[in-house]
Amino acid sequence: MSTGLLLICLVVSIVLVVLAITKFKVNPAVALILGALLLGILTGVPLNDVTAEDGTVTKGLVNVINSGFGNMLASIGFPIGFGIILGQMVSDTGGANVIADRLVKVFPASKAMYAVAFAAFILAIPVFFDVTFVILIPIGVALMKKVNKGIGYITGAISIGAAVAHTLIPPTPNPLAAPEYFDFDLGIMIGMGIVIGIPIVLISVVIHGKLIDRLGWDSQKDENGNGLNIEEQDLPEKLPSFAISLIPIFLPVLLILLNTVLDAALGTSPAAVEFLGSKTISMLAGVLAATLISVKVLGLKKTEESATNALKSAGLVFLITGAGGSFAEVITASGANDAIKSMVSNISGNVVVVLLLAWVLGVLFREITGSGTVASLTTFSIMQSVAAVTPIHPVFIALACLSGAMFGATVNDSGFWIVTNMCGFNFSGGVKTYMLGEAIASVVGIVLVIIVGLISTLIL
Repeated sequence: MSTGLLLICLVVSIVLVVLAITKFKVNPAVALILGALLLGILTGVPLNDVTAEDGTVTKGLVNVINSGFGNMLASIGFPIGFGIILGQMVSDTGGANVIADRLVKVFPASKAMYAVAFAAFILAIPVFFDVTFVILIPIGVALMKKVNKGIGYITGAISIGAAVAHTLIPPTPNPLAAPEYFDFDLGIMIGMGIVIGIPIVLISVVIHGKLIDRLGWDSQKDENGNGLNIEEQDLPEKLPSFAISLIPIFLPVLLILLNTVLDAALGTSPAAVEFLGSKTISMLAGVLAATLISVKVLGLKKTEESATNALKSAGLVFLITGAGGSFAEVITASGANDAIKSMVSNISGNVVVVLLLAWVLGVLFREITGSGTVASLTTFSIMQSVAAVTPIHPVFIALACLSGAMFGATVNDSGFWIVTNMCGFNFSGGVKTYMLGEAIASVVGIVLVIIVGLISTLIL
């Protein structure tokens, strides 16, 4: 099949995924599998295994899909599950609230926006966006009254901090999957996510504040007064200390980074460090730490309930992540990845163009589907073949994809409705806070990725 026809087949399959999600409200995991099936059929991947005369076996479409799903979850299934349990326990024990309160108090009142943004950034490393927002918005409202800042400023700052960490720093699923698609060390993803993420937050909060100043915040137009009662939170009577609360969050990060640093410095890490710094064991260590804290704070029964509640929400994450792996596997089996390489062969030497392409694709899929996860995994699938022929470390292509997928959407984005409903915003209020904040972070992100990426190519 010609390169052009392969690319057309890929586009058609992607259109099917998008229409299934947006028009017919099909679950994203199911939509990705349907897209994979269509791509395989259109490109002539055999439906069943085919054995050649020399004994070699060509996998059939179903086995290709199963292999992609299995390989992805075999690599990051446990880390994702452990990460969700860890985040749930940090939230249920009140540790997230303790961290948020302490970080806000460290900053002077004049830097209130940075305080809540940085608190959101730290919390969203292990905790999903919606939980981070629920924890921080009451603190933000109280802080707003002290510093005489409108709720639009506070909400935007929280949205920016949480979105950046959730999108760029493992163990949340999207950045955790990136090294699997682009074949680099997880520690590099964590390190670069932090290095790029912190300045994104700081710069974006400044820009967002200035834009709100210019756009204005009209409580009559931007608020409807129907927000939920976010002042009340059911917290344990005895909360863990700030230092104790940080242990489950940073223990896995430190173990992974230690392994990465020693491997780079010595050529190979000691066996024990390599073992402890693996994705699965490091995240297990974080879960064990969170469990010990939870047992002390909540007791054994409530700790068990916390872990069970976490896994109730994990199923959909597993399905979407695995389905993304299936879609990528079919792209490879169909030859579409070679077609993509051929298409971009003339631009692969232009690092800036490649990074911008990755970012634009991420933005398009996020705006169309409303899902950052679908946007990230689909963009990874398309760009992974390009990374091999582009003279830049693949972490920057991954960061470009993720930055694009961070671009805030509106009515088709669950995060948009979480923010608007909890804060009692009208549509315009949600646009000025959640959507605008994440859009700014996305643009700032790709600019920094390009700058740091180009500097790295000169140094290395």
